[in-house]
Order: sequence, then structure tokens, then C-alpha cells
Amino acid sequence: MSDIELWITLLGMTLIAFALRYVPLAMLERFSLPPSLQQALRYVPAATLAGLVLPALLAPKGQWALGLDNERLLAGIIAAVVAWRFKNILLTLLLGMAALWLLQGMGV
Repeated sequence: MSDIELWITLLGMTLIAFALRYVPLAMLERFSLPPSLQQALRYVPAATLAGLVLPALLAPKGQWALGLDNERLLAGIIAAVVAWRFKNILLTLLLGMAALWLLQGMGV
């Protein structure tokens, strides 16, 4: 494949990827979603985040680790308490990561 063919291929793939993302958004501007669907869609970010985070907390090495020797689970619990108590994302992130690093440093 020559250089020009490579650039044409990359440009074509870029345009296709852009179109696949833009067309649904452009079509949604013309329609109004029902309030019940709008309310249901508000839970999508939290559900997605939980789906990404919980496996790493509960099974960090591919097997269930629900004991006190799981530093990720302990740091996650600390972060959850901070999030519930203070409702501050930055503070939750900072204290959760600090707890994880401290627990890993202690060899828990």
C-alpha cells in the first residue's frame, strides 16, 4: 500500500467513524424523548461506571476476593463512604486513591 492509499484509507475510516457518531445525534435533535425514557437514561452513567468498577473491586485477579486482604475493596469502601458523606468527586478520588496506595504500601 502506497502512502497516498494509506492516507485515503485513514481519511475514509475517519469520515465513517464520524458519520456513525454524528448521524444519531443529529436525528435526536429533531425528536423529543418521552419523559420516562429521559428519566431512565439518567441512570446510564452510574450503571456503566458500576459495571466497570465493581469487577475490579470484587475480583481484582479474576476470582472473588471479598476479605480484608483485598486492598482495592477496602479502598473502594473508604471512597464510597467519603462520596456518601461529602458528595465531592475530587475529594472522593483523592482519598480513595490515597487509601489504595497506603493499603498497598502496607502490604494488605
